[in-house]
Amino acid sequence: MWMEARQVASGEVTQAHGGVTVVSPADLPVGTVVTNSGRISATRYPGDAPTTPPFTRGELIALDDALKAASEKALVRFSVYIGDLDGEVEASARAALAKAPEPANGALIAVSPNTRDVVVVSGSAVADRVNDRVAALGVTAAVASFRQGDLIDGLIAALRVMATAAAAG
Repeated sequence: MWMEARQVASGEVTQAHGGVTVVSPADLPVGTVVTNSGRISATRYPGDAPTTPPFTRGELIALDDALKAASEKALVRFSVYIGDLDGEVEASARAALAKAPEPANGALIAVSPNTRDVVVVSGSAVADRVNDRVAALGVTAAVASFRQGDLIDGLIAALRVMATAAAAG
């Protein structure tokens, strides 16, 4: 059931063909919830189930709030992926983005903590706003916190900077 790399939080409203999909909380896997806004927020563990979650509840709430705010500000469906990026890191990140709802309208910040890779990819409909310059700003904002061992703060900083730049562009 557990995979080596999973999406940690998506900040996306669950939709199917333009309509809202109703998801029963009982049908969701352990560690997954439907937020008040209708987004699905999840945490999953790689390998054998660890005794403690990788992030605190407060960190996950802060990340979820940042994803929601960034998505609303920039009109881009931001997602975050934390896990191994096998082989070509950009191709792995694009494959993860392709699994997100409306990938053409999305941007993904993919982080591989073991190899220290950070990749930002964007969908075709938002590539003009979430371009290489915006991606570089996001990575730069994240790296300072990453170096201090704070993955969540780095991701939140990246989301804020990228959303501001994408909204202005």
